[in-house]
Amino acid sequence: MHTLATATTLAVLFSSAVLTATPAAADTTASLPVKQTADIVVDGVHQRVFVSDPSNGKIIVTDYAGKVVRQLTNLPNVLGLELSADSGTLYAAVAGADAIVAFDTATGTETTRYTVGDSPLSVALAGGKLWFSHGGATQGNIGSVDFSGEQPVVTLAQEGGGVWYLAPMLDAAPGSGTLIAASIGGSPVSMASYDVSSGTLTRTVYTNGTGGNLGDIQVTPDSQHVIVASGAPYYHQVLRTSDLTEDGSYASDDGPNAVAIAPNGTVAAGVHSSYAPDIYIYKPGGTKSVREYDFPDTDSSARGGDELAASGLAWAPDGSRLFAVTYNSLGVYSLRVLEAPTKSATSITVDAPATATRAKQLTVKGKVSSRTALPAGIKLTATRTDLESPSGKALTTVTVKADGTYSFVDTPPVGGKVTYTLKYAGDTGHASGTGSDTVEVSRATTTLTLNNNGKVYAYGADVNFTAHLGTTYKNRKVEIWANPFGSDKPNTLVKSGTVNSSGNLSVVLDLKRDTKVTAKFAGDARYTPKTVTSTVGAQVKVSTSVSGHYKTSSTWGHTYYYFKKTKNPLFTNTMTAYPDRKQRLQFEIYYNGTWYNNGSKYFTLSSAGVSKVELTGEHETGWRMRVRSSYVNDSSGDTVNSTTYGAWKYFTFTS
Repeated sequence: MHTLATATTLAVLFSSAVLTATPAAADTTASLPVKQTADIVVDGVHQRVFVSDPSNGKIIVTDYAGKVVRQLTNLPNVLGLELSADSGTLYAAVAGADAIVAFDTATGTETTRYTVGDSPLSVALAGGKLWFSHGGATQGNIGSVDFSGEQPVVTLAQEGGGVWYLAPMLDAAPGSGTLIAASIGGSPVSMASYDVSSGTLTRTVYTNGTGGNLGDIQVTPDSQHVIVASGAPYYHQVLRTSDLTEDGSYASDDGPNAVAIAPNGTVAAGVHSSYAPDIYIYKPGGTKSVREYDFPDTDSSARGGDELAASGLAWAPDGSRLFAVTYNSLGVYSLRVLEAPTKSATSITVDAPATATRAKQLTVKGKVSSRTALPAGIKLTATRTDLESPSGKALTTVTVKADGTYSFVDTPPVGGKVTYTLKYAGDTGHASGTGSDTVEVSRATTTLTLNNNGKVYAYGADVNFTAHLGTTYKNRKVEIWANPFGSDKPNTLVKSGTVNSSGNLSVVLDLKRDTKVTAKFAGDARYTPKTVTSTVGAQVKVSTSVSGHYKTSSTWGHTYYYFKKTKNPLFTNTMTAYPDRKQRLQFEIYYNGTWYNNGSKYFTLSSAGVSKVELTGEHETGWRMRVRSSYVNDSSGDTVNSTTYGAWKYFTFTS
């Protein structure tokens, strides 16, 4: 049995803005399509979990894995939930409809709406009736629905006026005649115990000083105690239902806001915490928690872990699972299913050497611990995972000493990353546990070479690249990758295979750009991976044609183009195209047996790689001149090819 969340109740009563919340983590986690939550109950017969969402006016129904199987709608400001003893009927306090709504839990069908008026908030079965709290500010009270006659009878305001400022939280143990009520939204918390065994609401005790800012209450299965989760004190109080005096406590942390008690009396004490455990599990009457849960951060907000929703805990009736509603700072809610929560968590540390020599003995040691004492002489299974046993190889069974420590020796036959994993299967009081550590085991170094490094080839040359692999253990496979210069060309696997009997693997590449060629050996159980590179150059195609001349003549060892001094030569330069590429046009003049630089300039190529340059000005006769087009790495606007000089074209002017 559970009560609704205090914060949600206040939001409804005072019409404040929708409260935001946040989720946490556990054994299984599933997202909940809600904006806020108020209550959670678990149907063990149909294995269904019911979570009320007052903001959306609906009840989310999930299976035991947290998967949403149904949504019950048209329930404005739905808050408290209660299940019938046989789990056949779900009762929901729907404040926005002034009604208690009953559903068939097997089908999700609404069966009855009991009009009760005045915003019902919390529901509890006790003494053969369904009790509910109701009333707005200054009008808090308790009513009931009596199912004993031919027709259900609704009776309001059975407490009388002035006792409850707001509608209180209610709770009762299944089948009991004791009903507990507690005030919300203030400090200190007022509480009352009622005898309803006769069907009449009879207050037996009232107190006004039980902590502050109530989050949740739950009555123990024997009806002898009620556990209170309130913002203060910073522990879960245990009160006698007979006189509401403190009779123990469960240590928790700041901001207790939820409590759930399993049928066998196991207590789950929940707190609103970002940086400490969120749930503490206690065996009945225990003084030390057997297990703690600290939810992780699911929104990367650096604000600590996800948090437990108020009144957000509920046990499966068989005690096999604990369900927790959590949220994160983005308002994302989750249902977390904690498997076997009564078993203490088992921690296993594993300490292996950081490095080791292959085929030499090493020692692995560690310790096993738990919040509760482990049985004597427990056994751990040891597994070694390495390059030759990627799925793991079972080793010896390891016996744990009385102080929780253990050790064993092993001789790793394989180099590289070797992982030792120790596992404990668990027992009746302890969950299974796993720990591991990794050793970097030595491997030999092989040789790997790749030819042609530093060479420069003509544009479009077919070049043979050969990778040579030295001694290895089992792996004789090599990959060859080619990465042409320029961001538009990806690094590409051009050859992969087993080297030949000489240790070679070759590939022919058609070089049109400078290229970084890489050979890779992935390594094996006894030899480390190896990578080598060879960077080669590829020139561009470049040519210059001359026009405007009146004749050509083979003289002075070259073909000369003759121009009238009144005619401007036109030089058409063609080069391998590349975006924004420029060609360098250089002139030289011959004087007294030597060629001298006569100036140069860069001209942008067209998209087709053409640049036409007309030589203008006053042309003097009798001089021997020459011109050439070149690509200069970087200076020509890019770095994808190697510097390439075109052929000289010789010319002169006559009268």
